[in-house]
Amino acid sequence: MGTNQFSQVEKIFLQQAGIERMNTYMPYITVENFPKLGLLASLRFLEWVSQNPNGLISLPTGKTSEYFIKYTHFFLENWENKKGQDLLTAYGLSGVKKPDLRGLQFVQMDEFYPISSKQHNSFCNYIENYYINGFGLDMNKTLLINSDVIPLVEGKSYNEVFPDLRIDLSLRYRDAKSSIERLQQKSIFSIDDWCSEYEQKIRGKGGIGFFLASIGPDGHIAFNTRGSDHYSTTRLTATNFETQAVTAGDLGGIEVSRNRLVITIGLETITYNPDVLAIIFAAGEAKADVIKNNLENEASNQYPASSLHKLPNSRFYLTNGAAVKLTDSVDKYYQTGDWTHQKTERAIIDLCPKINKFGHHITLEDLMADKYCRLIPNLNEGTVQSVIDSITAKFKKGMEHESNQVFYHTGPHHDDIMLGIMPRISRQLRDASNKFHFTVLTSGFTAVINQYVIDLLDETLGLISDNKIEMINFPDFFVEGYKFKWDKDIYHYLDNVAANNEYEKRRGVCHRVVRAVTEIWEVKTREQLVSAIIGILDNLRNSYDGSKNPREIQKLKGMIREMEEELVWAHFGVPVSNVHHLRLGFYQGDIFTEQPDYNRDVLPILEEFRKYKPTVISLAMDPEGSGPDTHYKVLKAIAAAVKEWKKEEDLSKLRVIGYRNVWFRYHPADTEVIAPVSLNSLSILDASFTDCYLSQVDASFPSYQLDGKFSHLTQRVWVEQLKQIQLLLGKNFFYQHERPLVRATHGLIYFRELTIDQFLQQAEELEKSMEGVAI
Repeated sequence: MGTNQFSQVEKIFLQQAGIERMNTYMPYITVENFPKLGLLASLRFLEWVSQNPNGLISLPTGKTSEYFIKYTHFFLENWENKKGQDLLTAYGLSGVKKPDLRGLQFVQMDEFYPISSKQHNSFCNYIENYYINGFGLDMNKTLLINSDVIPLVEGKSYNEVFPDLRIDLSLRYRDAKSSIERLQQKSIFSIDDWCSEYEQKIRGKGGIGFFLASIGPDGHIAFNTRGSDHYSTTRLTATNFETQAVTAGDLGGIEVSRNRLVITIGLETITYNPDVLAIIFAAGEAKADVIKNNLENEASNQYPASSLHKLPNSRFYLTNGAAVKLTDSVDKYYQTGDWTHQKTERAIIDLCPKINKFGHHITLEDLMADKYCRLIPNLNEGTVQSVIDSITAKFKKGMEHESNQVFYHTGPHHDDIMLGIMPRISRQLRDASNKFHFTVLTSGFTAVINQYVIDLLDETLGLISDNKIEMINFPDFFVEGYKFKWDKDIYHYLDNVAANNEYEKRRGVCHRVVRAVTEIWEVKTREQLVSAIIGILDNLRNSYDGSKNPREIQKLKGMIREMEEELVWAHFGVPVSNVHHLRLGFYQGDIFTEQPDYNRDVLPILEEFRKYKPTVISLAMDPEGSGPDTHYKVLKAIAAAVKEWKKEEDLSKLRVIGYRNVWFRYHPADTEVIAPVSLNSLSILDASFTDCYLSQVDASFPSYQLDGKFSHLTQRVWVEQLKQIQLLLGKNFFYQHERPLVRATHGLIYFRELTIDQFLQQAEELEKSMEGVAI
């Protein structure tokens, strides 16, 4: 640790972070929020470039790079004016001449293979747009992994050699069994030769001088996944499930990413130059485990970034959320600030699995032996019981009967509400005095793969041809008839769920597709309907995997998702009119999404509040940088709407429910409510997810935590949460309880319950963790 020398920029950020000691194998710097992470990376990059104007750099692709790119643009455009100089001076770069990036050499670190460099989802295309053109780099000084120009046997293209874009790497080791396999085998060897040449070109330049990369859920840097040899070099290779899951969004679904290989520089490629400034940056609590593993464990193939331990100039740049599980951070949490009962709860709940004891078996000696529990003020024999009592109170709150309430449940995407708090909602729905509104705030079109729509439209054409979509024969259907009886499609579908009639279920979905196509394409006749569907099919079949659809097809995909949400709540008798689709405009499917706009994104929510006057609002409440950023932007829009509504109404009795689902979990100490989940609730969750979210059943965009449906992952989370509380309260608390609801508990949901002022304060704190210095 002592051999690492921090730069002038880094010293200032380190001072601001207030890090007093580091018990890690590599140094790290923490910042308050995601934009400031980009600011730090940008300033350190420009500082390095000013000292190494002809150096060899390798920069990242993906969403983590957003503010690195924005701030670098800002500084290059404002270096010599007051706005730029004020910021440069504040971070130690006063008097430094504006860097000229044209002398830099660039090396691409990874790429899918095969993929056309013309596709917007290729990393080669990203580099050309954001770095070569965006930063003004010299194309002649770049080393790119361009599938279009990597030579294959007989000068053939990858489409000719690998017509399905799948590559069988076993051909490296076995006999080819056909002419196409012989062609593929020779081409694989040709790619291998190209990779070796690429490696030698990097080494011939002295190796990489500045390396900046994000880190994957398995710890991968570039595409060096967990288990990669620390002496690996540039190569064509397969990836693991975690990597396939996180790249599914780039490639148009796990069906594609599971079968797509990659070309990546190796770990030794990165470390070949012993003086390389190697920086890994990460944002969000979802990365906390992988950060801890790579920083606190000895170098191991299990932890790819641990290959950087040996470098004197290696660094991790982290948001506070990403660093939250580091021992240094946990120590600071317990050792600084006021001691609260929340800290006591966390320390004792975490102690139970640490020493493998039920709460009522923990002794005062156990507490004194733990480095965190011993800090509890007035520690005594009753300390554990105080936590048992407070957690029991949260559990009782989760069983309270709700009546005469107006619930306004919101989800950033379709299925978020279900996967967050469905068992809680199902109990609320049993009281007829309660009123319900379910609102999905974005279109959610990115979750529907092209092939699903192709299959659905093919079936729709077949039904039209067989005259099985009878409504289109009514004389007023294309005038205004298509606008009515949308709920009939829902009940037709659910009737046939009950009847186990797959054909009629599918016909019900196709009815809705016809209504949607008629509305979006302003169809006026049966012939125009057929022509429109054929046109959509032509577009989709001629699109590459992961391409951005035209706006009309995005809307069609979104309307397919909207029907799915209506189906879920219709299970409980909620009418279609009480399921709302706001389609907020910031959600556009781009890699860097816009921030919510008041008129476009906040006002529609405010109008809903004014109209329905909810007494309870639920929303997804993920921590900084964890889960899709749509979750945060929706929360921000809701908070802005609530703040405006508060000026008009007395909201002192309004409650806000903050839930999480598959993207991140609460610690029970951080919540106010713990609700029971029965086997019946788990069964309803899975059955309704499978029957209703038809476009999601095959898990085309899965969580990296599970290769399967989100309903299965949700069940796993709820069951694990039960085990966590069982270890504190004891299993007897559940199966010997006087209430049947408790005896039937086989899972638990944790969630927040806040007053309006508490919610707005939480939203403000989250905003501070997400948004930095204005540029």
